[in-house]
Amino acid sequence: MTIRFSDGEAEPDEGLRLTEELFRIAVGDLNAALTAIRDGQFEAAKAGKAAVRDLVDMSKQVLEGRRNVEKLRKQIAGDVGARGELDLDAARDEIGRRLACLRDARGD
Repeated sequence: MTIRFSDGEAEPDEGLRLTEELFRIAVGDLNAALTAIRDGQFEAAKAGKAAVRDLVDMSKQVLEGRRNVEKLRKQIAGDVGARGELDLDAARDEIGRRLACLRDARGD
């Protein structure tokens, strides 16, 4: 089964690769700024601050995306218990109830 979030939207794996690449770029910018600061180029502090802000923003977006995906998975799966587990006792009771309804309808 394939779940499509919308037509034309990037596949989830492609989005993950893009996010990882953005993290690598931001980390590279931060490392470059730190190296420049160590070399006495203190004007690089502004670029370092921007790189840290970018990393924080991306981290928040990734976490929010994960929450949204998990919420969607739970909606698709339906209500399967408080901790995401199947309640087999309730399922057995429901099956028994439905079988009893079928027997009653058949006249046995």
